[in-house]
Amino acid sequence: MKRASILFTLVFVLLFFGVQCTFLEKNFGVKLTKDTYILDLPGIQKRGFIRAAVDNNTTGYYIYRGRRMGYEYELLRDLAKRLDVQLRLVLVSDIDAAFDFLENGKVDLIAMNLEENPQRAIGNSFSIPLGNMKTLLVGREKEGKIKSWEQLANDTIFVREGTVYESKLNEIKDSLNLGFIVKASKNQEEVLIDQVVNGQIKWTVADQNIAMANATYYEGLDVSWKISDEGKVAWVVRENSPILLEKLNEWMLDKQKRFIPDLYSKYFRNSKNSYFRNTSPFSSLAGNQISEYDEIIKEGAEQLGWDWRLLASLVYKESRFDTTATSYAGAQGLLQLMPVTLERFGVTNPNDPQQSLLGGVRYLRYLDKFWIERVPDMNERLKFILASYNIGHGHVEDAWRLTLKYGKSTQSWTEVSKFLELKSDPEYYKDPVVKSGFAKGHLAVNYVKDVLSIFQSYKSLVEP
Repeated sequence: MKRASILFTLVFVLLFFGVQCTFLEKNFGVKLTKDTYILDLPGIQKRGFIRAAVDNNTTGYYIYRGRRMGYEYELLRDLAKRLDVQLRLVLVSDIDAAFDFLENGKVDLIAMNLEENPQRAIGNSFSIPLGNMKTLLVGREKEGKIKSWEQLANDTIFVREGTVYESKLNEIKDSLNLGFIVKASKNQEEVLIDQVVNGQIKWTVADQNIAMANATYYEGLDVSWKISDEGKVAWVVRENSPILLEKLNEWMLDKQKRFIPDLYSKYFRNSKNSYFRNTSPFSSLAGNQISEYDEIIKEGAEQLGWDWRLLASLVYKESRFDTTATSYAGAQGLLQLMPVTLERFGVTNPNDPQQSLLGGVRYLRYLDKFWIERVPDMNERLKFILASYNIGHGHVEDAWRLTLKYGKSTQSWTEVSKFLELKSDPEYYKDPVVKSGFAKGHLAVNYVKDVLSIFQSYKSLVEP
């Protein structure tokens, strides 16, 4: 009776003050249920973007010469287009953490090659199989080609924590009564492969895609021994997102005949391309450079007070780092300045990267001064600057005036961008407060989203 009273009091106190239930679970065996995050596809579409957990590795998501690449990245980009939402990627190195993120609503989808098991299926739904995957033992050829498990003797095999590799290896070990040791590591598969190459460890395990990709640029890596036959791998959504699951499965069925196989060939069947992507100093997988113009971009960013990766995002959006790029409208150079702007800001040779970049920086500083009194907050002002760079500050100022006229917040890009999008509607572009007339404002709004999306990618994958 006394124990029941204590238990009742503890439950009441913990629920009242919102304390986690760990104490009750450990001491009384009582598990308090936790509310699961609920947001299905209609809510995701209303929010405007889908968040997906991905690995930052040779197969998932990385930067190469300023361009966002990766097998999962390109798949997700196509899925987001189908769902009519923006894509936001969350880099997760811990598989268990990815499932926690899914449960807590930090992501809507786990886009990793995962095999279904009973534990992972609790509260989650697996998609139809994205494909089949073998699991391979990774070692050095100098250790000798593996022809039987007995050759591992009492060696240690390091595996990524949270994967199914550990249980698979222990099943083999127990069934054959062998002495090798299986040790879980917080490191990702590719870090473990690096340790094999450097002689820090003898063995690790990786999915076929990762193992084969690494074998293309690490001479002497042996990936010939199969841990298990091909198993089906899939993506994961929350169990309470049935509409998202349905649309995800429809998309996968539509793409399995051509798009998915073509992407697979692009990333895994061309060993030469894989080698260059994964060893280039301009790849986030091997170096920390976005382009060969990083130094002058850093100089320009310092003048602006910007993160240099933001300015690099703008340069990539404008010219893909091509100094000779010329648009259909006549814009030239790294930052694609029009002839009148080139002249105004002192650029005599638009193909000279230094001149072009610094001319663009001077223009951006002009736009910053134009907006600074109206939009004091730098984070908000940045969006006004980017839109002005794309479409001209006159059109953005028109949207600002319309926002003021209709009683909305003129310091909020969310509010002003709505009126910028309306500048293709005669009711708005013929309004007396509008000075610059018609504009395809939605293009500038999307431009801002694109630049900031690239910036988020660069921030995630490239050091400051």
